[in-house]
Amino acid sequence: MQSSCDDRKTRLHVGIIMDGNGRWASLRGLPRAAGHRAGVGALRRTIAAAGEAGIGTLTVYAFSADNWKRPPVEVSILMGLLRGYLTSEVDQLAAQGVRLSVIGRRDRLDADIVAGIEAAEAATAAGTRLHVRIAVDYSSRTAMLEAVRRAVDEGPVTRDAFERALSCGTAAADVDLVIRTSGEQRLSDFLLWECAYAELYFTPRLWPDFAAADLHAALAEFHRRDRRFGGCPVGVGASLTPASVELLLSGASCHE
Repeated sequence: MQSSCDDRKTRLHVGIIMDGNGRWASLRGLPRAAGHRAGVGALRRTIAAAGEAGIGTLTVYAFSADNWKRPPVEVSILMGLLRGYLTSEVDQLAAQGVRLSVIGRRDRLDADIVAGIEAAEAATAAGTRLHVRIAVDYSSRTAMLEAVRRAVDEGPVTRDAFERALSCGTAAADVDLVIRTSGEQRLSDFLLWECAYAELYFTPRLWPDFAAADLHAALAEFHRRDRRFGGCPVGVGASLTPASVELLLSGASCHE
């Protein structure tokens, strides 16, 4: 049975920084393009596994605003893969109940890619099982600046107004878990606002080798974490006594 939209909002939002395509290719003596093509296969596997794992939203970092600095040939290959993905995967995604959205700037993309994005979003709009968001020409800092401008135009800038402006029609809950492959340990301008309380999981696995088992390992680690959102560990408040409060106020410290 497919989940409803409301149910999806209560399930996990997982973000993935898909890293290591080039290194995967180099280790095999292949051109970097081969690594990017293999990375598309890893994305296909991960989307299937995410749906089975009960994830509500999956946001993947495909092409950052800074990736335009890469050699033009590599950028062209990446854009070609995006074109192909938008045409080859949409029917299957729709059949699986997956909604596809693309976040990031569109004004620097070729017109046919923008048209492909719009067609794919329309074709999968009814999907309720899983919301897949692909970040293309994306910068979190740029997105936040633009959201502030939009929020100011609408009136007083409140947190709710800012978050509405930031979502731009692809609203999603805050990120619960960020996975980054290839052993790198940084966010690289990915969903900085939405990741305020996200758990971070870094794996040495190169993205083209990422499989369902890797996703399940990340989720298992996530569920072992104690998420406090700024609060105390469970039970700490109940253990406070007048005497311990007096010690705290007097400048003594305790460590849980």
